Amino acid sequence: MITLSALNEIIHIRHGFFTREGGVSTGLYTSLNCGPGSADQPAAVAENRGRAMAMMDLPETALVTVHQAHTADVVTVTGPWAEGSRPTADAMVTTVPGLALGILTADCAPVLLADRKNGIVAAAHAGWKGAIGGVLENTIARMVELGAKPKNIVGAIGPCIGQRSYEVGPDFPAAFLAENADNADFFAPSRRDGHFLFDLPGYVSRKLARLGLIDVTRVPADTCRDGARFFSYRRATLNNEPDYGRQVSVIVRER
Repeated sequence: MITLSALNEIIHIRHGFFTREGGVSTGLYTSLNCGPGSADQPAAVAENRGRAMAMMDLPETALVTVHQAHTADVVTVTGPWAEGSRPTADAMVTTVPGLALGILTADCAPVLLADRKNGIVAAAHAGWKGAIGGVLENTIARMVELGAKPKNIVGAIGPCIGQRSYEVGPDFPAAFLAENADNADFFAPSRRDGHFLFDLPGYVSRKLARLGLIDVTRVPADTCRDGARFFSYRRATLNNEPDYGRQVSVIVRER
């Protein structure tokens, strides 16, 4: 589990960016696969999620996740979901102590947020579609609705795919350049003619800064290259593997 000092310094907030290590799953899912959307054994996934919570000294029932679909949708969480009622969204915000907001990723950027003054916390799933589509803007806006101020919000970007691993096609940059010409900073030439390497965590970091966040830190990791510690959708695709696991990133307000 990886933690960052920016969030560690906020009293009554706990968080963790979990790796794939320390679970019970086997094969493609070795070992801490926390993704119920994978084809892993449900009992193994449930055990892994419980182990992740135990590492944070929380009960298994504290973990709240959503059905992620690369949207810009945000939900306010007031309690655990009823059985079978997990909503479709890509970010969660809460003011309720003891609720562990969990984001599942396998190359996309997990973003954990906390207002250092009043304890409002949030977790967002920022793949390229969600990031350019407004999931970060909507998450900050929801936090503000609940009483947060952007200048007081600390952000942490967890393990995700690095620029050297993220090759994109000729048409990919257009939407980002239309949003802001400065987004050209996040594209480098690829070895393949007409292709580019995209800096997802850099793009997410600058977007958070433009939303008024002063303190944003990043985990220096590349999920695609580091197969020992992280699951990766792109690596699984390149290796012609039929499926992949998901690591979980969690934030919780203690009281």
